[in-house]
Amino acid sequence: MTEGTTSAAAEGADTLTRLEQEGEIAADYLEGLLDIADLDGDIDMDVEADRASVSIISDTGSRDLQKLVGRDGEVLEALQELTRLAVHRETGDRSRLMLDIGGYRAKKRTELSELGAKAAAEARSSGKAVKLDPMTPFERKVVHDAVKAAGLRSESEGEEPQRFVVVLPA
Repeated sequence: MTEGTTSAAAEGADTLTRLEQEGEIAADYLEGLLDIADLDGDIDMDVEADRASVSIISDTGSRDLQKLVGRDGEVLEALQELTRLAVHRETGDRSRLMLDIGGYRAKKRTELSELGAKAAAEARSSGKAVKLDPMTPFERKVVHDAVKAAGLRSESEGEEPQRFVVVLPA
């Protein structure tokens, strides 16, 4: 191996170790939260797309976890921010950690990917830009990725919380 290859491999290992540490800190924080709220759930940690990913899952399909998701994922978004702050407090670094509860984000990701693909098909066939409804940053990212996979471009426009995706024709 060359010196550049060796340092790139070491940097990748350092990044993985840092992301695993973020996941551990987040898991500890969330376990404490579940204990305080007297809710059952198992914590699953992973590293996906250069970010720590933590999921709270339940073997019993408990409706209790739905309380942690809230209407349209609002509580989930707030818990994700609190978890990121807990990680930041421990590490001193800003975290891009993703939190999923009861498979809510995974299901939402599938729905949004389909929406992005449909919008791309519509923009391609009509030759006109397609504007979508306002979305959260997570939702916009998933749609942008789906549009890119379909071979088109997209942009975000507007100001939070009314920021939305525009799919551009070829």
